[in-house]
Amino acid sequence: MNWHVGFVSEAEMEAIAPWVDVVSFDFVGDDATIREVYGLDRVVDDYVETYRLLRRTARTLPHVTIGLRGGTLGHELPAFERLQELGVDGLVLLVFIPTPGTRYADREPPTPEIVADLLVEARLRFPDKPLYLGCMRPRGRYRDGLDPLAVRAGINVIVSPSRPARLLAADLGLATRQIRECCVL
Repeated sequence: MNWHVGFVSEAEMEAIAPWVDVVSFDFVGDDATIREVYGLDRVVDDYVETYRLLRRTARTLPHVTIGLRGGTLGHELPAFERLQELGVDGLVLLVFIPTPGTRYADREPPTPEIVADLLVEARLRFPDKPLYLGCMRPRGRYRDGLDPLAVRAGINVIVSPSRPARLLAADLGLATRQIRECCVL
Protein backbone atom coordinates (compact mmCIF):
# COMPACT_ATOMS: atom_id res chain seq x y z
CA MET A 1 0.00 0.00 0.00
CA ASN A 2 1.15 3.50 -0.84
CA TRP A 3 0.03 6.06 1.70
CA HIS A 4 0.02 9.78 0.90
CA VAL A 5 0.43 11.44 4.26
CA GLY A 6 0.89 14.98 5.39
CA PHE A 7 2.22 16.08 8.73
CA VAL A 8 1.93 13.18 11.15
CA SER A 9 3.02 12.59 14.72
CA GLU A 10 5.32 9.80 15.75
CA ALA A 11 2.40 7.96 17.36
CA GLU A 12 0.31 8.24 14.20
CA MET A 13 3.16 6.97 12.04
CA GLU A 14 3.83 4.05 14.37
CA ALA A 15 0.13 3.15 14.21
CA ILE A 16 0.04 3.04 10.41
CA ALA A 17 3.54 1.64 9.84
CA PRO A 18 2.49 -2.04 9.83
CA TRP A 19 0.11 -1.32 6.94
CA VAL A 20 2.44 0.79 4.78
CA ASP A 21 4.65 -0.46 1.96
CA VAL A 22 5.72 3.04 0.95
CA VAL A 23 4.86 6.59 1.99
CA SER A 24 4.49 9.36 -0.57
CA PHE A 25 5.26 12.74 0.96
CA ASP A 26 4.94 16.10 -0.79
CA PHE A 27 8.10 18.08 -0.04
CA VAL A 28 8.16 21.87 -0.41
CA GLY A 29 11.40 23.82 -0.51
CA ASP A 30 10.49 27.34 0.63
CA ASP A 31 8.32 28.99 3.25
CA ALA A 32 6.61 31.42 0.85
CA THR A 33 5.32 28.55 -1.32
CA ILE A 34 4.00 26.73 1.75
CA ARG A 35 2.08 29.83 2.85
CA GLU A 36 0.76 30.79 -0.60
CA VAL A 37 -0.18 27.36 -1.94
CA TYR A 38 -1.33 25.57 1.17
CA GLY A 39 -2.18 28.48 3.46
CA LEU A 40 -0.34 26.74 6.27
CA ASP A 41 1.46 28.31 9.18
CA ARG A 42 4.35 25.92 8.58
CA VAL A 43 7.96 26.23 7.39
CA VAL A 44 10.38 24.04 5.48
CA ASP A 45 11.80 22.72 8.74
CA ASP A 46 8.37 21.22 9.52
CA TYR A 47 8.57 19.29 6.25
CA VAL A 48 12.14 18.21 7.09
CA GLU A 49 11.11 17.01 10.56
CA THR A 50 8.15 15.02 9.18
CA TYR A 51 10.27 13.56 6.37
CA ARG A 52 12.89 12.37 8.89
CA LEU A 53 10.16 10.77 11.03
CA LEU A 54 8.61 9.05 8.03
CA ARG A 55 11.96 7.67 6.84
CA ARG A 56 12.66 6.19 10.28
CA THR A 57 9.39 4.29 10.12
CA ALA A 58 8.74 3.40 6.46
CA ARG A 59 10.18 3.58 2.97
CA THR A 60 9.38 7.17 1.99
CA LEU A 61 9.56 8.77 -1.43
CA PRO A 62 9.40 12.54 -1.50
CA HIS A 63 7.37 14.23 -4.24
CA VAL A 64 8.41 17.63 -5.57
CA THR A 65 5.92 19.47 -7.77
CA ILE A 66 7.59 21.64 -10.39
CA GLY A 67 5.74 24.95 -10.70
CA LEU A 68 3.68 24.29 -7.57
CA ARG A 69 3.16 28.01 -7.00
CA GLY A 70 0.70 28.48 -9.86
CA GLY A 71 3.24 27.55 -12.51
CA THR A 72 5.95 29.76 -11.01
CA LEU A 73 9.27 28.22 -10.07
CA GLY A 74 11.04 28.89 -6.79
CA HIS A 75 10.86 26.07 -4.28
CA GLU A 76 12.28 23.29 -6.48
CA LEU A 77 16.05 23.85 -6.18
CA PRO A 78 15.89 24.48 -2.42
CA ALA A 79 13.82 21.28 -2.13
CA PHE A 80 16.48 19.35 -4.07
CA GLU A 81 19.21 20.81 -1.84
CA ARG A 82 17.43 19.82 1.38
CA LEU A 83 16.66 16.36 0.06
CA GLN A 84 20.32 15.88 -0.90
CA GLU A 85 21.23 16.62 2.72
CA LEU A 86 18.50 14.34 4.09
CA GLY A 87 18.97 11.49 1.63
CA VAL A 88 16.40 9.85 -0.61
CA ASP A 89 15.62 6.33 -1.77
CA GLY A 90 14.11 7.86 -4.90
CA LEU A 91 12.40 11.06 -5.95
CA VAL A 92 9.04 11.61 -7.63
CA LEU A 93 8.77 14.71 -9.79
CA LEU A 94 5.38 16.16 -10.65
CA VAL A 95 4.28 19.16 -12.70
CA PHE A 96 1.69 21.79 -11.78
CA ILE A 97 -1.66 21.35 -13.54
CA PRO A 98 -4.06 24.32 -13.62
CA THR A 99 -7.24 23.15 -11.90
CA PRO A 100 -10.66 24.64 -12.69
CA GLY A 101 -12.31 26.30 -9.71
CA THR A 102 -9.02 27.13 -7.96
CA ARG A 103 -7.11 30.40 -7.71
CA TYR A 104 -4.58 28.96 -10.15
CA ALA A 105 -7.14 27.92 -12.77
CA ASP A 106 -5.97 30.54 -15.27
CA ARG A 107 -2.25 29.86 -14.82
CA GLU A 108 0.00 27.90 -17.17
CA PRO A 109 2.37 25.11 -16.17
CA PRO A 110 6.08 25.72 -16.70
CA THR A 111 7.10 24.92 -20.27
CA PRO A 112 8.30 21.38 -20.99
CA GLU A 113 11.79 22.78 -21.59
CA ILE A 114 11.89 24.47 -18.18
CA VAL A 115 10.65 21.28 -16.53
CA ALA A 116 13.26 19.27 -18.44
CA ASP A 117 16.00 21.55 -17.08
CA LEU A 118 14.85 20.69 -13.55
CA LEU A 119 14.68 16.98 -14.40
CA VAL A 120 18.31 17.18 -15.54
CA GLU A 121 19.19 19.04 -12.34
CA ALA A 122 17.53 16.29 -10.29
CA ARG A 123 19.44 13.62 -12.22
CA LEU A 124 22.74 15.44 -11.56
CA ARG A 125 21.98 15.83 -7.86
CA PHE A 126 20.74 12.25 -7.41
CA PRO A 127 22.85 10.31 -9.93
CA ASP A 128 22.34 6.87 -8.40
CA LYS A 129 18.74 7.19 -7.22
CA PRO A 130 15.61 6.29 -9.17
CA LEU A 131 13.77 9.33 -10.49
CA TYR A 132 10.09 9.12 -11.34
CA LEU A 133 8.03 11.44 -13.52
CA GLY A 134 4.74 10.91 -11.77
CA CYS A 135 1.15 10.91 -12.88
CA MET A 136 0.47 14.53 -11.98
CA ARG A 137 1.49 16.44 -15.09
CA PRO A 138 -0.49 17.98 -17.93
CA ARG A 139 -1.74 15.61 -20.63
CA GLY A 140 -1.98 15.83 -24.41
CA ARG A 141 0.49 17.94 -26.36
CA TYR A 142 2.22 19.03 -23.17
CA ARG A 143 3.01 15.44 -22.26
CA ASP A 144 4.02 14.69 -25.86
CA GLY A 145 6.62 17.45 -25.53
CA LEU A 146 7.78 16.75 -21.99
CA ASP A 147 8.03 12.98 -21.87
CA PRO A 148 10.74 12.56 -24.56
CA LEU A 149 12.76 15.23 -22.77
CA ALA A 150 12.36 13.21 -19.57
CA VAL A 151 13.71 10.13 -21.34
CA ARG A 152 16.74 12.15 -22.47
CA ALA A 153 17.16 13.58 -18.95
CA GLY A 154 17.60 10.08 -17.53
CA ILE A 155 14.30 9.70 -15.71
CA ASN A 156 13.94 6.04 -14.70
CA VAL A 157 10.16 5.76 -14.53
CA ILE A 158 7.55 7.72 -16.47
CA VAL A 159 3.93 7.17 -15.50
CA SER A 160 1.67 6.80 -18.54
CA PRO A 161 4.38 7.89 -20.97
CA SER A 162 3.37 9.54 -24.21
CA ARG A 163 3.79 7.73 -27.50
CA PRO A 164 6.74 9.97 -28.51
CA ALA A 165 8.53 9.00 -25.28
CA ARG A 166 7.92 5.29 -25.84
CA LEU A 167 9.20 5.55 -29.42
CA LEU A 168 12.29 7.46 -28.31
CA ALA A 169 13.04 4.89 -25.59
CA ALA A 170 12.80 2.13 -28.19
CA ASP A 171 15.03 4.06 -30.63
CA LEU A 172 17.62 4.50 -27.87
CA GLY A 173 17.51 0.80 -27.06
CA LEU A 174 16.27 1.36 -23.52
CA ALA A 175 14.65 -1.55 -21.72
CA THR A 176 11.05 -0.77 -20.86
CA ARG A 177 8.29 -2.50 -19.00
CA GLN A 178 4.69 -1.68 -18.36
CA ILE A 179 3.17 -1.97 -14.91
CA ARG A 180 -0.33 -1.27 -13.67
CA GLU A 181 0.21 0.11 -10.20
CA CYS A 182 1.43 3.25 -8.53
CA CYS A 183 4.92 4.14 -9.74
CA VAL A 184 6.47 4.01 -6.26
CA LEU A 185 5.43 0.41 -5.73
